[in-house]
Amino acid sequence: MKNLFSGCLAVALLAAAVWSVSMSTAAESTGSVLGFTVKSLAGKEVDLQQYKGKVVLVVNVASQCGYTPQYKDLQALYEKYKGKGLVVAGFPCNQFGAQEPGTAGDIQSFCQKNYGVTFDMFDKIDVNGANASPFYKALKEGVKPAADIKWNFEKFLISKDGKVVGRYGSGAKPMGSELVAAVEAELAK
Repeated sequence: MKNLFSGCLAVALLAAAVWSVSMSTAAESTGSVLGFTVKSLAGKEVDLQQYKGKVVLVVNVASQCGYTPQYKDLQALYEKYKGKGLVVAGFPCNQFGAQEPGTAGDIQSFCQKNYGVTFDMFDKIDVNGANASPFYKALKEGVKPAADIKWNFEKFLISKDGKVVGRYGSGAKPMGSELVAAVEAELAK
């Protein structure tokens, strides 16, 4: 029985290693950061490949941050450009000042009640450190020099072919001229 368990464990570990290598190799060969599956706030698995062919703005968000009012402009940006192929993806994170302490339900309720958020929201994740989301690791590697996320509401712009084409700090306003121009330029490609 012990040998059977050891054999099953070895096969499972090998399969996980092969999957991990194939995901890394696929992302490296295409330069796409969309080769990941993440969980929505509702707990459903979401394959980020569904966004291929769209422009994606990824933001690590928090409900109790000085930048939280950016939800309003993120929603406005999404509404203005969603028909042209823009996706906004919010990833709650509690790593900065413990400013996202709530459950998935709390976060969903807060965003809808206070800002009318209809863009895609995902499960709470870590964006830095040993437990950082593999997707966020790829985002950070997509812009050189790679660096940790500094605070809530940092933004990554992803092109239609899944490449990171811009990184914007927390202070970059979603409806500000710099970010809007970058979104429009990517949508026009």
